[in-house]
Amino acid sequence: MNLSYWEIKNWLTNIDFTIVGSGIVGLNCALQLKQRYPTSKILILEKGILPQGASTKNAGFACFGSLSEIIDDLKHHSKEEVLELVKKRINGLRMLRETLSDKTIGYQNLGGYELFLESNEALYNLCLTKQDEINQLLYPIFNTEVFAFKANNLGFKNVISNYSFNQFEGQIDTGKMMDALLKKVQSLGIKILNNTTVEAFSEDLNTVKIKTNHFNLTTKKLFIATNGFAKQLNIPKVKPARAQVLITKPIKNLHIKGTFHLDEGYYYFRNIDNRILLGGGRNLDFKAEETTEFAETQTIQNKLEELLKTTILPNLEVEVEHRWSGIMGVGKQKKAIVKQLSDNVYCGVRLGGMGIAIGSLVGKELADLVE
Repeated sequence: MNLSYWEIKNWLTNIDFTIVGSGIVGLNCALQLKQRYPTSKILILEKGILPQGASTKNAGFACFGSLSEIIDDLKHHSKEEVLELVKKRINGLRMLRETLSDKTIGYQNLGGYELFLESNEALYNLCLTKQDEINQLLYPIFNTEVFAFKANNLGFKNVISNYSFNQFEGQIDTGKMMDALLKKVQSLGIKILNNTTVEAFSEDLNTVKIKTNHFNLTTKKLFIATNGFAKQLNIPKVKPARAQVLITKPIKNLHIKGTFHLDEGYYYFRNIDNRILLGGGRNLDFKAEETTEFAETQTIQNKLEELLKTTILPNLEVEVEHRWSGIMGVGKQKKAIVKQLSDNVYCGVRLGGMGIAIGSLVGKELADLVE
């Protein structure tokens, strides 16, 4: 890139903190750094036109885990670890709402539902059996019972007549959230350069040299907040996980309101602007969806449409208006990786599909690694 003196001087010189990724984590990291170091020069490098990955692609669930998901977590984590995961999600959601306000992000507390397919009665029975145990586990956080079973009165088909209800689950408008976060960050004088991919970096004693697809620069500290793309910057223990989504055209008198989980959370849907947004299906082909490529596959999209027409809205003629995909960062453990990689390099990645819930908190924790 043929840069001018002015471009180099104003954008690429005397940088204190450089953040890779302008998603929820990166932007919250920038906010926290600016609060702690008001005179610092902060630069965010973003490879996409908009925040690439999942921050502008997600379904907008303000959730901390369905009943079956928490039961499954207990197979791989201790009770203390699961309780800590839920606490972090709750605290992260609170932080997001306080940072931007409920009105700004379109937050609505309409409750969360978990549906059980008739073909999976075993999962339903497991959740029924374990509900009291999970409510007891979560009681210290909520001071009341979180999950309760209710009758299916929303017209869903091919599902068991009772569903699990969580009164504390909400939803947001993802676009409004990210727009507000970007505006807040830029209003503080933090610069964001889009269409800029970090290809490599190397460290000297007190600085980090960064090579991008357009230019090279030097920074005092480097923060990697690329989540599903972490492996591309040699951060192990993070696998990309693509999530495919579709949204319908507006539906007159749509009666479904809330966030819904189905088939152990591998499918999820909600109402938004008189439409149904539906996503998931990664479990149909885990290996194929372990990718950083933004695309939709016929296998998963067909399954989503089938669920839409046979289970969610069985008595309505609905049309799909748009489809897209996002890239999450997952691993064997649910706990996010927030750590110092070397003297001047830090990372906050592996959000495990819980970016809305923990992204704000992970961003703060990432910034707080700097002493």
